[in-house]
Amino acid sequence: MTATIIDGKQVAASVIDAVGSATASLESTAGFRPGLAVIIVGNDPASHAYVSSKSKMAKECGFLSVQHTLPEATTQEDLAALVAELNANPSIHGILVQLPLPRHLKSEPIIQSILPEKDVDGLHVVNAGKLATGDLEGGLLSCTPAGAMVFVRQTYGEDLSGLNAVVIGRSNLFGKPMSALLLAANATVTTAHSRTNDLRAVCRNADILVVAVGRPEMVKADWVKPGASVIDVGINRVPAPEKGGGKSKLVGDVAFAEAAKVASVITPVPGGVGPMTIAMLMANTVVAAYRRAGRTPPRF
Repeated sequence: MTATIIDGKQVAASVIDAVGSATASLESTAGFRPGLAVIIVGNDPASHAYVSSKSKMAKECGFLSVQHTLPEATTQEDLAALVAELNANPSIHGILVQLPLPRHLKSEPIIQSILPEKDVDGLHVVNAGKLATGDLEGGLLSCTPAGAMVFVRQTYGEDLSGLNAVVIGRSNLFGKPMSALLLAANATVTTAHSRTNDLRAVCRNADILVVAVGRPEMVKADWVKPGASVIDVGINRVPAPEKGGGKSKLVGDVAFAEAAKVASVITPVPGGVGPMTIAMLMANTVVAAYRRAGRTPPRF
């Protein structure tokens, strides 16, 4: 058996198409566009690459796209003042602070100072709390787990009754919200992690196995239940001597080539969950704008 490989770029492109249509519809009926403000502090090259791709995508979706690039030496007070200004700006519906911030800045008070209804990263405790209590319509969902759920729904539909899901990883950014989303869709969910006893046996029970631990190719074929769906959220850079001296490549947390022979559906790295994260950020911005206009937002 060879698994169906999910093309994350293709699925993300269909989400972006829907976002573009929803944007055009809002502009023609309500007279305004969704507005997304992205804040980046300092000179981290990876962060700048992420931010430019987010800003580019926002423009492609037809959003009002604003980018604030702040110097490395920005103070906590200056950053907090900018967030307050964007909170008060009615034409901005989504605020995103690119992490990590430079060492001298505390990210948590900044994230929590963003209005929950503008927190398109889904990191505010109010949004996390709404998800944890099953209120999927009232808050904004963390983007990467929301993207992973699009893949799950494509395979199994809306109702996961009777299916066992295992999430390896318990981070606030991914593991916990992913478990909450699967639970809300009626799956029987186990949240596993580095302290879990006999992790392999736990994973072999999963119809849906979601892996987010940051350990290259940790999950082997014999961890995967035959016919399971495997969603790999890991992104690890490892040496690639086969490409020549000093070269590297990206791999996930799952040993893809061997797991693909056992699973029925699997996501690749790169090109699986990654493209969905930015797509769901755009979707959250549209949802926030629709709510601001007092309209029922589209579902993605």
